[in-house]
Amino acid sequence: MLIGEIAKQTGLSASRIRFYESQGLLRASRRPNGYRTYAADTLTALSIITSAQDAGFSLDEIRRLLPSDPAARRHGELVAALREKLADIRAMEKRLARTRRRLEVLVADIEDRPEGLSCEENADRILRNFAVAE
Repeated sequence: MLIGEIAKQTGLSASRIRFYESQGLLRASRRPNGYRTYAADTLTALSIITSAQDAGFSLDEIRRLLPSDPAARRHGELVAALREKLADIRAMEKRLARTRRRLEVLVADIEDRPEGLSCEENADRILRNFAVAE
């Protein structure tokens, strides 16, 4: 398959496909005219790569988990990496929830400015309260 066909089928730009190739995630052969040609399994590889990136995997992590030879895939390593990424996502969700709660309190404090208090005085009040809450 030519890069244009792959781009059209996947919705990825040709430059992104070339980037993945330069990073060692895809293999292409060259025609005599210099055009890149890709094997049919390139579509599957691109689907895996983009899904893994969406899940938060770095290109280095993907490279380790997606060997160039499909027969060399190691089930145990893949499962371990997926479990580790799930743990990372859970930890991130906890941090985000904690941050969201703190921001909600901060917004409520700002909006509940006591009558007659200037914005500067309110900011000082909120910053003092915010520092104590940490």
